[in-house]
Amino acid sequence: MDNIFTLIIAVAIGLVIGYIIAKLLERNNASRVIKSAKKSASSIIKEAKVEAESIKKDKILQAKEKFLELKTEHEKVILNRDKKISEVEKRVRDKEAQVSSELAKQKKLNSQIENKAKEYEERMEYMEKKQSELDKLHRSQIEQLEVISSLSAEDAKAQLIESLRSEAKTDAMGFIQSSLEEAKLTAQQEAKKIIINTIQRIGTEEAIENCVSVFNLESDDVKGRIIGREGRNIRAIEAATGVEIIVDDTPEAIILSCFDSVRREIARLSLHKLVTDGRIHPARIEEIVKKTTKQIEEEIIEVGKRTVIDLGIHGLHPELIKSVGRMKYRSSYGQNLLHHSREVAKLCGVMASELGLNPKLAKRAGLLHDIGKVPEAETEMPHALLGMQWAEKYGEKPEVCNAIGAHHDEIEMNNLLSPIVQVCDAISGARPGARRQVLDSYIQRLKDLEAIAFGFNGVNKAYAIQAGRELRVMVESEKVSDEKAAQLSFEITQKIQTDMTYPGQVKVTVIRETRAVNIAK
Repeated sequence: MDNIFTLIIAVAIGLVIGYIIAKLLERNNASRVIKSAKKSASSIIKEAKVEAESIKKDKILQAKEKFLELKTEHEKVILNRDKKISEVEKRVRDKEAQVSSELAKQKKLNSQIENKAKEYEERMEYMEKKQSELDKLHRSQIEQLEVISSLSAEDAKAQLIESLRSEAKTDAMGFIQSSLEEAKLTAQQEAKKIIINTIQRIGTEEAIENCVSVFNLESDDVKGRIIGREGRNIRAIEAATGVEIIVDDTPEAIILSCFDSVRREIARLSLHKLVTDGRIHPARIEEIVKKTTKQIEEEIIEVGKRTVIDLGIHGLHPELIKSVGRMKYRSSYGQNLLHHSREVAKLCGVMASELGLNPKLAKRAGLLHDIGKVPEAETEMPHALLGMQWAEKYGEKPEVCNAIGAHHDEIEMNNLLSPIVQVCDAISGARPGARRQVLDSYIQRLKDLEAIAFGFNGVNKAYAIQAGRELRVMVESEKVSDEKAAQLSFEITQKIQTDMTYPGQVKVTVIRETRAVNIAK
């Protein structure tokens, strides 16, 4: 037992001694590592200092080089600026010299003008004195002549004017007769000229589909009832509607010819009602035409309402809606105006959406941009400005009004809607086959013919028919006598010859009709 205890104590003492020896060895190793680390750190610090010195020298050299470069550039800039300043000073000196010379010239010219003005005033005073003397002499001569002739100056003037007027009428009628005789003798030559001038009418075939409507009949027997006894029914229809009715060998069809599509539609609907009713006579014709005219006006308003609803436009004035509906019966360069305006409105809406603008306002401007082309009365104002005036009158926004007025550059554009409307209008009209220049000029020529006739007193109705080759004028019997009707026909032809340019000849027919109407009660 004692031996075991002794052994345990010996082992414990050995372990303690081993631990102490291990710690001493570890401490020796650590001291050696720390010494080696200190040596390597000192060597690294020395190397870093050497490298830092070299870098510092390099940076100082680079900074000096950069400073020299900037200095040279700055000197160049200063030299250029000094050069420009000297040039400007030289130009200013030249301008001053030029202005001083011009001022000297102006002073000299002003002195000359003052001298001329003085001379002119002196001459004017002299002329006024002479004029007063001449007036006195003229008055004294007139007084002497009045005493000699026992007539006042006004009475003598009236007699002279009356004698000259009668002589002028006689000479004019003689000239007319001689001109007519000469025209008969040279008819062959004039006919050749007319045939040559037909090359100016190459647009007639293109205009047919826009100026002619075909009215279909159930049988050819109806044609006789439409013509009436001695043609009185067909004459009544033409007089009431202003449409030329062509009854030929075409089976079961009658052709309605007129440049105004509204008139043509009124005539077509009136014929349909007359044929359906069966009672065809002049009084019934006038009654049906009046009712149909009223119906067409209501249809125009309905078309306008449908159009603005389809495009999603709200709050439009009733008069503007009526103008939109009237576009259905108007063409521009062969292109239907309503279809064109709807197309422009849709294009404007799409383009405005793409650009981040208000598409509803753009549609509104696009739809209304050509309303100036459908006036109830003809005007010389450009259609863009007329449409802008209407839009302003009926409360449209300034952006819409400016877009309407500026789409043909009559006024300056002041908002982004205006160029959009102009571009979309050009896109719609530039498509191949969308427009035809000949048709529009042809229709304008027929309108000008009718306007000339309405410029004379006593004219009740005027219709251009047969593609502008004839102007039919109805006059009021109370204001125009039979003799005056012949004179009126001659005056209208003279007015057409002087004011218009047209191919071929224009026949002017003046119709005077007397009616006696009483009512049995």
